[in-house]
Amino acid sequence: MRHYVIIKLKDCSLRSEAAANARTIFEKTLEIDGVESVNVYENCVDRPNRFDVMIEITMRPETLPVYDTSEAHLEWKRYCDPLLESKTVFDRE
Repeated sequence: MRHYVIIKLKDCSLRSEAAANARTIFEKTLEIDGVESVNVYENCVDRPNRFDVMIEITMRPETLPVYDTSEAHLEWKRYCDPLLESKTVFDRE
């Protein structure tokens, strides 16, 4: 499955920093059995109605609970949650 986390920051000037931190932190999820790939995308359009960063993780569906409690996921939440204006999480096959 594909697991997406799409974030809108309170301060869009932090977009590149947030994307870089996402790459560093989410790379650690590749150590979790069942996580196959991680991609981080930074928005290239500066408009107020756009989100800033999208994280795409490919994993087996049964891996989601392990990922949710992983140190990397918790580290991301500690870093990112205070910066968020909004967040969308979406999963697909």
